[in-house]
Amino acid sequence: MGEENLKKSAIQSKRYPFIAEHRGGQLTKENHRKLIRWARECSEHILLLIGNDVDKRLSYALDVAKQWENDAIPTGIAMKASLGAHAVAREAEDPVYKAVARSIGQTVASAHMADHSPGGAFYALKAVKLANKDIEKEREWLIEKLNELPSELKEIVQNIWIMKELDKRI
Repeated sequence: MGEENLKKSAIQSKRYPFIAEHRGGQLTKENHRKLIRWARECSEHILLLIGNDVDKRLSYALDVAKQWENDAIPTGIAMKASLGAHAVAREAEDPVYKAVARSIGQTVASAHMADHSPGGAFYALKAVKLANKDIEKEREWLIEKLNELPSELKEIVQNIWIMKELDKRI
């Protein structure tokens, strides 16, 4: 892909606002890793909702996300771990367990595509709501963690949230 095409794809992408530098966008590897860390922390924060019976594929996916965040593994492994977490979600009958698994699946998928990072937070809130826990307290925690990100990342996450009307879908 030529440099002109890279710039064109970066400019045209409203649906995918996080475009990596190597694809003509402005998302640095460092910021990409910050996004996956934020998503991982959101997913880990709600793990207690499913008790001690955590499917090994979910634990593995969270571990892979952390390893990717630390530049210890390639993206392909994260993509496969995401598929495993989403398989757990499809197999789950309990809606809370399903939402936790989706949160983890979206989180680890953030390694492949940073635009998945808000999905970790979205499904975390959904799991809290389904578990009849305090969703506003969880939302405050998520926002506090979001505020730790650089302002340009925080703004994009907030815009994705609004654009996709995620609050209406929880």
